[in-house]
Amino acid sequence: MQSGISASEELVAQFNTLLSSASEIFGLIVTIERESLVPVTTLPKSSSSFAENLASLEPHIKPNVALYVLLRRYPDAPGLVAVTYVPDSAPVRQKMLFASTRLTLVRELGSEHFRDTVFATTPEELSESGFKKHDAHNKIDAPLTEEERTLGEVKRAEQEAGSGTGSREIHLSKNFSMPMPEDAIAALTEVGQDGGRTVVMLKINAEKETIELVPESPNPGSISELTQVISSTEPRFTFYRFVHTHNGVESSPVLFIYTCPLTPGNKSIKNRMLYPLMKRTVLEIAEKQASLKLEKKFEVEEPGEVTEQSVLEDLHPKVTARQGFSRPKRPGR
Repeated sequence: MQSGISASEELVAQFNTLLSSASEIFGLIVTIERESLVPVTTLPKSSSSFAENLASLEPHIKPNVALYVLLRRYPDAPGLVAVTYVPDSAPVRQKMLFASTRLTLVRELGSEHFRDTVFATTPEELSESGFKKHDAHNKIDAPLTEEERTLGEVKRAEQEAGSGTGSREIHLSKNFSMPMPEDAIAALTEVGQDGGRTVVMLKINAEKETIELVPESPNPGSISELTQVISSTEPRFTFYRFVHTHNGVESSPVLFIYTCPLTPGNKSIKNRMLYPLMKRTVLEIAEKQASLKLEKKFEVEEPGEVTEQSVLEDLHPKVTARQGFSRPKRPGR
C-alpha cells in the first residue's frame, strides 16, 4: 500500500548532511507532516560504538508517537539502517500512515544508502539487545517458522469443530481451521434482510478454537449507540445495518467494524494472531454464505473511534468541483 507521501526538500538536505558528516552525526529523526516526510532533528555522534550512540535516541522515543530513525551503523557502505518505530499505543491512522510510507522513505532517499530496515513497536527493540535480536532473526533461513510454530500451539484437534450444533469449517491452511456455528451464519443472514437483526457481533473463543455469536442482542439506532454496546475490553467482529436518511433519501447499508482494544489481555499471542488471521475468512463467510453486501469496512482499536460523522463521510463523500481535463486541440484547428 502506498501513501502518496514524498520527501521534503528539507529532509533531502538534512539527509545529505548526515551522509557527509560521518564523524559528527549518528542519526536523523524523521516524521510525517502535511503529506510530507520532514526532518525532526539530528542525533550527535559521541562514540565510535553503535551501542553507545543509541543513548542519544532514547529521549525521542515516546510510547504513543510513531517516527522514523535513520542511523549510521556500519563502517562501510551502505552504512545506514532505516528504523520504522510504530508503538502499539499510537493512533490507528498514524500507525497505518507510517507503515505504508516506510518503503517510500528509503526509496526517495536512495535505497543504496541502506543496508537494513527495522520495524519496531517497543523502545526495547531500539536498544543494544534489541538490535542483537534483530540481527539474530535475520540469520534465520525461514523467518516465518517461529510464527507458524506459535500458531500451531493454539491448534487443537479438528474433530472438536463438529461438536455441538452444526457448523461449517473455516480453513486458513491445511494445518489450521476454525468452525463458525450455524446460528452465527443465520444471524448474519438476518442483518441483510429488512426487519431482521440490526447488529451481529462475533468473537473468537481461543480455548475452544471457535467463532462464537455474542449472545447479547442490542438494537442500536445510531452509530453512537452501537459503539456503546461493542466490548471495550475484547476484540469483536461487528456487522451493523445502519438505517439512516441522507439528503432526504433513506438507506440501510451494512457496515463491518473490527475492533481490538488496547488492553493487557489482548496483547497475548492468541488475540494478536487469531483475530487478524480470521478477519478475512469471517468476511468471506458473511459475503458468500450469508449473502451480505458490505458497504464499508472499518478497522480500529477502540469502538469510540468510529463516529457517526466519520461513517457518514465515508458513505456519502462530498463531491468537490474539479476542473475537467481539456484535451488539446489538434494543430490547425
